[in-house]
Amino acid sequence: MKIKAAGLRVNDVIGVVAPAGTLFDRQALSKGLRLLNQMGFRTLVGKHVLAQCGYLAGSDAQRLEDLMTMFAHPDVRAILCLRGGYGTLRLLPYIDFDLIRRHPKVFIGYSDVTALHLAIQKCCRLVTFHGPMLATDFGGLCSLYTREKFLQLVLSGARPAVIRNPPDGPATITIFPGKARGELVGGNLTLITALMGTPFEIETRGRVLFIEEVGEPPYRLDRMLTQLRLAGKLTAAAGIVVGECRDCATAGQGSFTAMQVFRDCLGDLGIPCFYGLSAGHGPHKATLPLGVEVTMDADKHTLRLEEKAVHESVAAV
Repeated sequence: MKIKAAGLRVNDVIGVVAPAGTLFDRQALSKGLRLLNQMGFRTLVGKHVLAQCGYLAGSDAQRLEDLMTMFAHPDVRAILCLRGGYGTLRLLPYIDFDLIRRHPKVFIGYSDVTALHLAIQKCCRLVTFHGPMLATDFGGLCSLYTREKFLQLVLSGARPAVIRNPPDGPATITIFPGKARGELVGGNLTLITALMGTPFEIETRGRVLFIEEVGEPPYRLDRMLTQLRLAGKLTAAAGIVVGECRDCATAGQGSFTAMQVFRDCLGDLGIPCFYGLSAGHGPHKATLPLGVEVTMDADKHTLRLEEKAVHESVAAV
């Protein structure tokens, strides 16, 4: 049975955790917290958010403790990840999924956080949100589009919406025409591929698959897409939406472009597919509720939510 967390209201508490990479720009933390306060929310920062253990934001035990503490905390209504990087994959065997099922919260992040999205959906059936993070986005160059789409999706009483790019968003391209309806799943392509063959492997059958990537040359995109295709994950999907893929340029003489790779690997599947949705590592980020029913239109380059992403919340005491 699908679980939806209570939507947010003004003055609710958002907990901040760092389940992946360490934060080197401390000012981004304070700037992000100020912006959330200006948006009407209170914040609670995890005890180990500024810890460092090599490239990780503290030890596995510290990062796990903060994550579980926020899910259990009675005052916290949403959990926002600080940044991506690397590290969430290491936490999966130790997460208390029973606790998450008992205390569902709005959970938000992207990039490396994809591992947590896939694991939580697999083990809890909780709707989670592929969306902006505290330091990377709210503490950086956060566009009005990013803020508006975030609030539109997580606030209590929000109605189902149509998600399309802003006027100055990336160019969108139809790879295969048509419409498809299904539960929205996915996230970062590298993390989706990394979880293949594990208990947290993505389920795509009859679903709308969303993928995005950053900093990967075309041959690596090709390799990951080919792996998913060989595993039957692409052919099983009802439709595929490719988000904006930043810094995935050609890898020198003789290379395909990233767009050529997407056309080659996805264009002959015979299912609706388009490229360029403003969701991922670009300056504009739509908040995508993973686990809800959507209709994608590969010709109009839109996602229409067919159900609410959150349920009505009661005012915080």
